[in-house]
Amino acid sequence: MTASISSGVAKHDCAKESFAKAHATFNHVWAALMLEELYRLGVRDVVVAPGSRSSPLTMVASEHIGLRCHCHFDERGLGFMALGIARGSHRPVVVITTSGTAVANLYPAVVEANLLGVPLIVLSADRPIELLNNGSNQAIDQRDIFSPHTTVHHDLPPPDTEIKAAFLLSTIDQAVDQQRRTSGPIHINCRYREPLYPGSCLVDASDYLAPLRHWLTGSTPWSDWPSSTAIPALKDDWKVFAQHKGVIVVGSVDDFQQAQQVVELSKQLGWPLLADLQSQLRFDPYNLIHFDLALHDERFSAELAKAEVLLQFGGRLISKRLSQFIAQQPWQDVWLVEPLPQRLDPDYCVKRRLTCSPADFIADLPALPEQPPWHQLANLQRRTSQLIEKFCIAFSELGVCHQLAQLARGQLFIGNSLPARLMNMLGTHRQTPLRVFANRGASGIDGLIATGYGISCSRQEPITILLGDTSALHDLNSLALLKQATQPLVVVILNNDGGSIFHMLPVPKEGELLERYYRQPHGLSFEHAAQMFGLGYVAPASLDAFATAYSQALTVGVTLIEVNVPHQQVADDLTALGAAIREEQDERRI
Repeated sequence: MTASISSGVAKHDCAKESFAKAHATFNHVWAALMLEELYRLGVRDVVVAPGSRSSPLTMVASEHIGLRCHCHFDERGLGFMALGIARGSHRPVVVITTSGTAVANLYPAVVEANLLGVPLIVLSADRPIELLNNGSNQAIDQRDIFSPHTTVHHDLPPPDTEIKAAFLLSTIDQAVDQQRRTSGPIHINCRYREPLYPGSCLVDASDYLAPLRHWLTGSTPWSDWPSSTAIPALKDDWKVFAQHKGVIVVGSVDDFQQAQQVVELSKQLGWPLLADLQSQLRFDPYNLIHFDLALHDERFSAELAKAEVLLQFGGRLISKRLSQFIAQQPWQDVWLVEPLPQRLDPDYCVKRRLTCSPADFIADLPALPEQPPWHQLANLQRRTSQLIEKFCIAFSELGVCHQLAQLARGQLFIGNSLPARLMNMLGTHRQTPLRVFANRGASGIDGLIATGYGISCSRQEPITILLGDTSALHDLNSLALLKQATQPLVVVILNNDGGSIFHMLPVPKEGELLERYYRQPHGLSFEHAAQMFGLGYVAPASLDAFATAYSQALTVGVTLIEVNVPHQQVADDLTALGAAIREEQDERRI
């Protein structure tokens, strides 16, 4: 990875010099125009996979002093690394690939970016149109390969002196403006004819670039596309809404500071706060941290059911029990605050959508006097919390996840399937902040290691990646990225030998159906994988050993911690814990 970024003046001086000199090919002229314009529009990171057809883009990116280049040999992991960098930095990230199946390998990451509204900019190199469908090597029709999942897609013609440079810059400007209005991935297909590499004669593009003289001597984009973030006036409607007994639910929110504003609003209203793992508020002292399991308790559910209105920030809730509660509750009104123009309302409860950030919504609210809490949910949750502590003292997936919630520092990336569900149920309040991320757009199990690594590139602090064994096998190639980490990075793999989540689903247990076709045990250990990729490795056999190994791993390099547990254990533990919560309420009735 190269990461040299100088002062703003130096960056733009360097950009001007790059256009003043002769270019390797005319393809390189267009590549330089595109990447410089993207830099002026806010791009700072570029991820690159090896390939020949993409050489103009790769060479220009490597020479641009304002861009950090990150490399990976596997395009599927490359796409997810870009996703992580973009989520961690809150900036668009450029992805460069060669033609053919290299582009197709980005598909899962583009799907996830679309659902989460992450601003990826895919620059896929391609053959010219005359080389399609004639047997030419590495040529597929990739013009709109991602079209159902992109905000914008363009198929550029091959670079040509007859096409104005302003066309290229304006196309980039409009695409990024659309991305800012509806965040998600952009796909720009870049057709290049040979030559792709420098030859004996360089290209003098000074006449071609002359109409751009003001752009060449400036530092701003070619064209300005102002955007409006106006929010409808809420004063009267809010006063009526806030007079009810309400509850605040927080789904996916990446910005920690904005999430804190939601806590303050909850305190002001006296409304309970139910914060998802992805909310940046999961471990906040004000959150009812064990609400998911407490919904097993009829007294807790009945108290929560006294709420008349729901104010939700962000979507994609992990807790199925909470989603079912929301769907069944006869709300008088439901508001959803979400910056993405997506429905995010699986049970069709939302009456009012506000397409804006939490900060913009809260800033626009009229001041109201602070109200005392209307509920007793914190007291009613206490018994559930005590039972969780009791069930998490053993070395198990529950025990490790519960402990990890306390020990983690810096950033935490959670894999899908069981890890996300467990971390959304367990843990205790923390006094130190912890940034938490998860790929809950399509909730796939691919690209998780690469996404976690990408997030780590955005901040100089430790990161922990928690995922299951099948997820780790899906993204094993991305372990090669981890040695580039500049801060301590810990991968915790919960190895229950296959898809143990299927023990918790109504899969028929007769014969070999569950084992062979659903759980698919593999019998593999990750010790040799860690050795192959040069990572530290520990396989603790107790909670104390896990705590020791994890604390040490937070101080040095990259460590893979493998937690080996019986495949049936987690399903049995959760069943027993739910039964214990329900039995406690039965005892109170006697």
